[in-house]
Amino acid sequence: MNLTIGMTYDLRSDYLAEGYGEEETAEFDRPETIDALEAALNALGHSSDRIGHAKSLVKRLAAGDRWDIVFNIAEGLRGFGRESLIPALLDAYDIPYVFSDPLVLSLALHKGMTKHVIRDMGIPTPAFAVIERPEQIGTVNLPFPLFAKPVAEGTSKGISGASKITSPEALNAVCRGLLTQFSQPVLIETFLPGREFTVGIAGTGMNAEAVGIMEVHLLPQAEKDIYSYSNKENYKKLVRYSLPQDATAYEATEIALASWRELGCRDGGRVDLRSDAAGRPNFMEVNPLPGLHPENSDLPIICNLKGVSYETLIAKIMASAMRRLTR
Repeated sequence: MNLTIGMTYDLRSDYLAEGYGEEETAEFDRPETIDALEAALNALGHSSDRIGHAKSLVKRLAAGDRWDIVFNIAEGLRGFGRESLIPALLDAYDIPYVFSDPLVLSLALHKGMTKHVIRDMGIPTPAFAVIERPEQIGTVNLPFPLFAKPVAEGTSKGISGASKITSPEALNAVCRGLLTQFSQPVLIETFLPGREFTVGIAGTGMNAEAVGIMEVHLLPQAEKDIYSYSNKENYKKLVRYSLPQDATAYEATEIALASWRELGCRDGGRVDLRSDAAGRPNFMEVNPLPGLHPENSDLPIICNLKGVSYETLIAKIMASAMRRLTR
């Protein structure tokens, strides 16, 4: 089936030109990502139409433009529902799209809400608290060390060496800083000292499969203990990745797939996990709108390590989405 595919995305350069900072725009895409994605879609026999961000989509819809399906990787800029804006617009016009629906994208962006659901499902995840106001900091009743991050950011934004917290004084300082910097709640979790994994997933429901599991190893010169924003941005110098094949990696993969299916995620993405002191993998977060830079994003990195081509990855994602067109 050859399709006309619209492409929605947020270009980092557009927002930098408007005065936004490097970390603010860290989740947005570079031109080479759009080029690579379009080339893969064209190689699969589809026609592509670059739409751009949400405001551009609104104009195109109002002008009467339509597509067989939209390949949506737009992250949005404001609010907990920012990743769900374009899918919601497309739902209103009955236009299918790649990746998860507005409910899943809104839930997954708010890490605290996601963990409530995951915990109720019986999937292991570290104990946590969500801090919305400075006066709540003193109510946190979790054992140190703790881990703090903004509740609704990606690409490790807001995560640094200071995110591992060992005292009430540090907890107060870090929480206040994050509340001010990101203008959103702060997620506090018990710190997990074990191995860190990312599981790449393609497909939907029982058709979902793990395309691979990657373990994150921090090199001596990296920020210690944490896959921080700095470590991730400079991964070629600070991080080593491997493809583990032991029993713990198998358990992490099974937990990731269970999380993906139970949350209702679609087509492709990642689940991040970390092992506790007993060595058991715990769910940390899910990314149902994955980065797709062919070299620098985690999902393509996993595929590259596995010998899976970028075009094959996009083909797997599209095959999952196309099943919704033929029902």
